[in-house]
Amino acid sequence: MTTAHTVRKVGVVGWGAIGRVAGGALAAGGIPGAELVCIVDNRPLGEAAPAPQVSFEQALDSCDLIVEAAGQGVVREWGERVLASGTDLLVASTGALTDDELAKRLLAAGPGRVYFTGGAVGGLDLLQSVRGLGPLDSVTLTTTKLPSTLEQPWMDEELLDRMRSATGPVVVMSGTARDVPVKFPKSTNVAASVALAVGDLDAVRVQVVADPGALRTRHVIEASGPHGAYRFEVAHVPDAANPATSKVVPHAVLRSLAALAGRTGQIL
Repeated sequence: MTTAHTVRKVGVVGWGAIGRVAGGALAAGGIPGAELVCIVDNRPLGEAAPAPQVSFEQALDSCDLIVEAAGQGVVREWGERVLASGTDLLVASTGALTDDELAKRLLAAGPGRVYFTGGAVGGLDLLQSVRGLGPLDSVTLTTTKLPSTLEQPWMDEELLDRMRSATGPVVVMSGTARDVPVKFPKSTNVAASVALAVGDLDAVRVQVVADPGALRTRHVIEASGPHGAYRFEVAHVPDAANPATSKVVPHAVLRSLAALAGRTGQIL
């Protein structure tokens, strides 16, 4: 068990838009109680990397906390092995947890513990609290992004043409939080985060909208039930290096790391 005097030894998997910012802050001492000890990535990082680049197996030997910042595939391939090694896992690509079987295996694995970060959306703590009062009658999420960030290999030419020639918003997909993250593995982790907070993948209705005028990525959550009605809306500046994600996401990861390091002294 981590104590207040234990420094978390952190490995970051994925040195892209999320991992580079989060890992750089760790390396600079930005999170008291946590230090960056290694980086895992399938691309050469060069001499400028602030920590050694190692294999996944080596990371498990030297870390007590792995930060996944490389996509849902990493969670599927490595999640159980990370936890079985006794290493904790912080998941940024929460869309992987919409796979019921994978989620069950991760929760059953151990002795490491699995955590997830809310990423680009707020209000999840309130939705979790409301859940204690009983099921919500309605939960919807509308995500609006630039068309280029939503293009996927499964799309047919008709849909791609509509997106590329759009002069206004175009609905790309409607479904549940179980369906949508699978179709947009790099763009709709928010849907999974909302569903994890609500506790029901099928209860969250999701609409994905492509809008050429979406200079900011927008997420609107609306929920209602016997005990109240709730609405949260965020509009983020996309990350310049990876417009499919928002600039705030690595900072959400850092906030989660600070909580796991146990040094923040606050629960908000």
